[in-house]
Amino acid sequence: MRLGIFREIVAMAFDSIRTHKLRSFLTLLGIMIGVMTVIGMVSIIQGLNASFLQELQSAGSDLIIVHKYDPVAMRERTAEERARPDLTYDDARAIEEECDLVKAVSVALAPSFLDPIEIKYQNQKSEGSVVLGINDRFPAVYNIYAPKEGRFLTASEIARSARTCVLGSELADILFPHQSPLGKTIRIGPGNFTVAGVLAKRGQMFGQSRDNIVAIPITTLMKHFPYDPESIEIGIVPRKPGTIQETIEQIRATLRLRRKVPFGRPDNFSLFTQDTMLDLYNQITGAAYLVMIIISSIGLLVGGIGVMNIMLVAAKERTREIGIRKALGAQSSDILRQFLVESMFLTGTGGILGMLVGFAVALIVRAATPLPAAVTGWSIFLGLFVSISVGLFFGIFPAQKAARVDPIVSLRYE
Repeated sequence: MRLGIFREIVAMAFDSIRTHKLRSFLTLLGIMIGVMTVIGMVSIIQGLNASFLQELQSAGSDLIIVHKYDPVAMRERTAEERARPDLTYDDARAIEEECDLVKAVSVALAPSFLDPIEIKYQNQKSEGSVVLGINDRFPAVYNIYAPKEGRFLTASEIARSARTCVLGSELADILFPHQSPLGKTIRIGPGNFTVAGVLAKRGQMFGQSRDNIVAIPITTLMKHFPYDPESIEIGIVPRKPGTIQETIEQIRATLRLRRKVPFGRPDNFSLFTQDTMLDLYNQITGAAYLVMIIISSIGLLVGGIGVMNIMLVAAKERTREIGIRKALGAQSSDILRQFLVESMFLTGTGGILGMLVGFAVALIVRAATPLPAAVTGWSIFLGLFVSISVGLFFGIFPAQKAARVDPIVSLRYE
């Protein structure tokens, strides 16, 4: 019996919504915009998370990085930090030679040209490519496997500052669209370099291509290009898995001795791992999530107020109908449920439309921009839960007001 009454209540609620299509649409519009904002931003942030985690995993779980400063300082450098001596290529060599827990040490350095460096082969050229100075251990540290063509830079080429280079797959396609680049001579800035190999495709990270690069010996870069010594980055992998803390302490002791850091004084360099980078990234995306919640909450609040306003108007318009139903035996709880069903159906429909639009926006962003986007199952549940909860919360007051109408008074209402 109660199930039959509930079905009748649902049917009457849907009939009321169909009768006032424009009003119903305007009511759910605010909810739709709020849910769309949530879903769109969640999809983009989840895509960025997946991309970042994939990049960390591709570099190995035991990567240790040495830099002059902390990864990202959301503050002004202190006097102690500004006074730190720069890291050097010899520091990296000393770590590999003196630390027996270390398996491989890479060094990376970028030139400090203010203008983009032109890379050219005959009539083909690229001005947006990244030039990177590395040593021969860079592929082993960052798990860059066998090149697509040719070979990596060798220790001999690093030692004698050779003018050889390795191209990223995207840059190779730009300069050599119809031929193999191996053995060809290209111009990088002011100098000529012979192509030794082409890297396999690595994809994008944070919207930036990792394939539009050219790697040259770090010693050649330091000899022929201007560079900022503060940007030197040393990457290290332990010899044995699970010994990352012991390896860090050995590296720290070696660098403190080389850089003459007195006992009891803090390090004048920064040592961090992938966990540090992950924690930092989570802090940044956590702030983005907070902004997302605030923005979407405003949209949902506006939509919820609209739902309450429309349901109050509906309750007032249907005062006589409510009186007739009560006179025929309907209980206050039946009237309450009818208005709550209408409210939740409106916001639920708005939530579904908002999810569809939000997913569409995320897919358009992924297709039209370098930003990744990922649609997750829990975001669908989140959109539905939030929208229906808004309908329940903001629909309670109008529903209670309608349920409390005196049937005698309402029958006289015109």
